[in-house]
Amino acid sequence: MSMLNHSAVWRRGLLVAIIVLAALFLLRLHRADGAEQPTESIAAGHRLAEAWCKECHVIGTIATGAKKVPPDFVAVANRHSTTALWLKVFLKTSHPKMPNIIVGPSEADDLVNYIMSLKRD
Repeated sequence: MSMLNHSAVWRRGLLVAIIVLAALFLLRLHRADGAEQPTESIAAGHRLAEAWCKECHVIGTIATGAKKVPPDFVAVANRHSTTALWLKVFLKTSHPKMPNIIVGPSEADDLVNYIMSLKRD
């Protein structure tokens, strides 16, 4: 292989790598723009909440004025301070009054999408 061909192969490989990285970056940004969350993720988050959280939290709507400790997910979603980022950080940190559940990144996204879907406009 001549030096010219070797250089062309490297350039082509580098171009392909840049295009792939740019595409992945753009896909990641697409969800960061506040677009509506995918129904599948919300449903998966609901299933996770049923499996992991239901024993302590009410994951649906409770009677108006009813107080529940720990708070129900509708109340959590509708706090002024609740954001998707806040929920992700919360799910990744240890809390003394909660079981030590290890939540993977995609599971955290699904739970966050579910909880944020409960936010009233």
